[in-house]
Amino acid sequence: PLLASAHENSCICLWSIQGNLLKELLPFSKYPSVPLTALCTDSSTKILLAGSKEGHIMRWSIASFLEDPQSSKNQIKEELCWSAHSAEIVDLFHEEEKNVVVTASIDGSVRVWQAMNGYYLGYFGQPRKFELSNISWLILPYDVPNIPTKIKEESTHMEKKSEYPLMLDSDR
Repeated sequence: PLLASAHENSCICLWSIQGNLLKELLPFSKYPSVPLTALCTDSSTKILLAGSKEGHIMRWSIASFLEDPQSSKNQIKEELCWSAHSAEIVDLFHEEEKNVVVTASIDGSVRVWQAMNGYYLGYFGQPRKFELSNISWLILPYDVPNIPTKIKEESTHMEKKSEYPLMLDSDR
C-alpha cells in the first residue's frame, strides 16, 4: 500500500502507510512549476497521473518502483505531459479497458484523451460519438496550443544542466 499526495509546489510525495516518506517527485516538463490539483492511478497502480492548476496532465510509470521502493535502480519515470485545459483541472481518472484519461476542469468541460500518447479524443456533450479504435491523427481542442510532450528516459527535473552556461563577455 502507498499514499500519494500532491502539493502546491508541484511536488508529489509517495508515503508508506506507516507515514514514512518514500519518494518525492518533481515533474520534468516544459511547463513551469504550478500547484497540482488532482491525482489518480490505474487499478493495477502501474501509472500515476497528475493534473495541475494550469490545466496540464503529467503521467509517470511507477510499476518498477512499487516492486521494491528501497532499490535505487527501480525509479519512477515521467513519460508524458500535455496541456489538457486552459484552466485548473479538478478531477481526472484513467479508464483502463478503453485506455483513456478523462479530465474535468473548472472551465466546465470534461474531455477524453488517449492515455498512452495524450491525443485528444473529444469532449462530453459533443455531437459525434467518440472514436477510440483508430487514433492515428492528432487534433487539439481550440484552447490547447501545445502537442503532448514525451519525456526522454534520461531526463530528470533536478539534474538538467546547460552545456553552455551564459557568461559575460565584456569585449562584446
